[in-house]
Amino acid sequence: MSNNLPPFPHPKSPHLPLSPSSLPLVGKRILVTRSVGQSSQFSDRLTEVGATVIEMPTLEIVSPSSWSGLDRAIAHLPDFHWLILTSTNAIDYFFERLNTQNKDNRALAKIKIAVVGEKTAQSLKQRSLQPDFIPPNFIADSLIANFPEELTGKKILFPRVESGGREVLVKEFTTKGAEVTEVAAYQSCCPNSIPPAAELALQNKSVDIITFASSKTVQCFNKMTTKLFSESLTNSLQGICIASIGPQTSKDCRSLLGRVDVEAEEHTLEGLTQALIKWVVSC
Repeated sequence: MSNNLPPFPHPKSPHLPLSPSSLPLVGKRILVTRSVGQSSQFSDRLTEVGATVIEMPTLEIVSPSSWSGLDRAIAHLPDFHWLILTSTNAIDYFFERLNTQNKDNRALAKIKIAVVGEKTAQSLKQRSLQPDFIPPNFIADSLIANFPEELTGKKILFPRVESGGREVLVKEFTTKGAEVTEVAAYQSCCPNSIPPAAELALQNKSVDIITFASSKTVQCFNKMTTKLFSESLTNSLQGICIASIGPQTSKDCRSLLGRVDVEAEEHTLEGLTQALIKWVVSC
């Protein structure tokens, strides 16, 4: 498969053929497994390039079981050197709690902020804040490898998912001499049911591609679909393209689903869209 194809232009570009039949993903039925309330933008983008999208939310994002850890950390923000935000969920819930305590951006005046991913950076900028550091690659491992300061003695606040997240950040920062305070900012849970349209499409094998934007979506998809099929999930998904946003998600795809067919080069939803276009064009 060639990796040298140029990005497909946005549908509103004057250089894009107007005929729907010339859109790169026309005729492809794509199952999108993002979290409840977060799939629309990605689904819209896939639709713009010709795909038929079926949404199957595999995550529900809710408040943590207790706010006590985050509340204590917010009360002592001046004690920290860095605030690490690795997702838009972390940003949303952190700032919601900041406001609950009658604080605003001024409370972050003396703390530096690092984010992972352009979308996370944009979410921060929407709150009139500029990140002090964005790693060159949109994965947590790149944050550690390229951190701009010596970490010995640095106090780091890390609001994160309550359970099920990767431990690599905390482990590596601690190894490098930092003092990391982890606090639960939100929970991610598997929904109790599959939308009827998605269930029917999976059972009829009328899906061409399934997209996964995080490891947790793979895990919940595996859990939610176990009872749908009489044979193993690996066998049931034969002939369906498994598409992943990045290396860690791909690892879970291989472990739970048996394989991964497409991995985004840039670990963003737009990168995943471009990877799908390349894959379809090359087939």
